[in-house]
Amino acid sequence: MKRRAFLHSTLAVSASTAFLGPFSHSAIAAPAKHAFKLNYAPHFNMFKNLGGADPIDQLKFAADQGFTAWEDNQMKKKPIDLQEKIAATMETLNMKMGVFVAHGSIGQTTFVKKDDAVWASVLKDIKDSIEVAKRVNAKWMTVVPGSVDENGRGRLAMGYQTANVIELLRRCCDLLEPHGLVMVLEPLNWFANHGGVFLKDSPQAYSICKAVNSPACKILFDVYHQQITEGNLIPNIEKCWDEIGYFQAGDNPGRKEPGTGEINYRNVFKYIHSRGFDGVIGMEHGNSVKGAEGEEKVIAAYHDADQF
Repeated sequence: MKRRAFLHSTLAVSASTAFLGPFSHSAIAAPAKHAFKLNYAPHFNMFKNLGGADPIDQLKFAADQGFTAWEDNQMKKKPIDLQEKIAATMETLNMKMGVFVAHGSIGQTTFVKKDDAVWASVLKDIKDSIEVAKRVNAKWMTVVPGSVDENGRGRLAMGYQTANVIELLRRCCDLLEPHGLVMVLEPLNWFANHGGVFLKDSPQAYSICKAVNSPACKILFDVYHQQITEGNLIPNIEKCWDEIGYFQAGDNPGRKEPGTGEINYRNVFKYIHSRGFDGVIGMEHGNSVKGAEGEEKVIAAYHDADQF
């Protein structure tokens, strides 16, 4: 386990909080951890140089820096024993588990066209994800409802595609509701990353969640994607508020930490906090600088964006 201490030189903070290491569980007493106002959630390998290669050490490092949540898109692919170890560690550290990907069929017309075999596979993904969620103490799971049917003869009109998506989402909810679990639908941008996906903007996601009409179906509002697709971030968050279950962050352009692009994350986070949000904000982005220096920069960026 690495026990590296580093000086947070980019923020004007007090001497008691500027020093971000060493780990509180080391032999040397550590200063008080930073108290973030929101539950920002790093992911595995975001702090691999400062925290060490072992995923459990990375969790402990993040907790020592004041992070109170974690997310892992690839959780379903991890061995069960590692899932259980992650969950036990997070419980000890009092960290919330954020999303993992339950189903994401980008490039395939899984939800928009009625196909018994395809729909059965989607429902199996949800059933499998329920077991993972129970194992890792997760409440939320990401669902991307595939791509639009837009090519060739016999193409379905968008109204029919939307109706099919709603029907299959309701079937997913029938599985999730008894367990108190929530799938969060993620609109993705067409312009930089995921051209052709069915779900691409927040008003569309809002209308679908209203039609599904279930506490098990909410919106994952990824600020990076929605800045590219629609902008007008705070007004759209406000309009969608009662259907938003989860947020993810990443600046644009570049999809790196806050402060590297055009999004005023301090104001965005201030608004989210003002609404009493106590869920998770996933740090679904890369580091703008490689190595330990870049990891320090990510931590500093969230300290700065959290100063509202």
